[in-house]
Amino acid sequence: MTRAPEKVKAEDVVAGGAALDRVVEALRRDGLVAYPTETFYGLGANAASPLALDRLYEAKGRPEALPVSVIVADAAALAPLVAEVPISARKLMDAFWPGPLTLVFRAAPGLSDRLTAGTGRIGARVSSHPVAAALAARCGFPITATSANLSGAPEASSAGAIDPALREALDLVVDGGPTPGGPASTILDVTVDPPRVLRAGRVTESEIEAALKQSSRAKE
Repeated sequence: MTRAPEKVKAEDVVAGGAALDRVVEALRRDGLVAYPTETFYGLGANAASPLALDRLYEAKGRPEALPVSVIVADAAALAPLVAEVPISARKLMDAFWPGPLTLVFRAAPGLSDRLTAGTGRIGARVSSHPVAAALAARCGFPITATSANLSGAPEASSAGAIDPALREALDLVVDGGPTPGGPASTILDVTVDPPRVLRAGRVTESEIEAALKQSSRAKE
């Protein structure tokens, strides 16, 4: 018989109180939580905990060589994670955060290789989904933003679509009903100039280029 994780309603989490506290406490205790985002369901773990990251990699069957991106509450929360925030990144954060744009930065010295997979880089974004935003704001630590699926399998756009094999490893599911699905978040490397798209997604390359040009013109 498969183990069913506890389910919490998204509206209760957004409202705060006991439901939000329950989810945050699960994350603090190195638990795994599936939660809705503006694209698909994400798999949340305490990104500052090696044990939580070990659980995440095992649950997903994720190759060790692949890093895991994170969701943060705001731009200020990047400070302990990244070595620097380039000017281009600041422009893009102003234009697209909160939203489905993951920016890849040079990782701060000492950041766990378990999180960066030894790449020396870390991907982060601020989510526009109220559940993800509430969790990031309350936790006080970054939470992982990888999709709630088995590695290489399709993403889940509803709580019910999460693979049973992954569901067994979860401590909690925040059920927010169907998510928009469609393209996942765009992943953009801002360690190079000009920034380079690593994965095409919801924010298009033309929108990125336009934002960078518009910001440059505004200073002229």
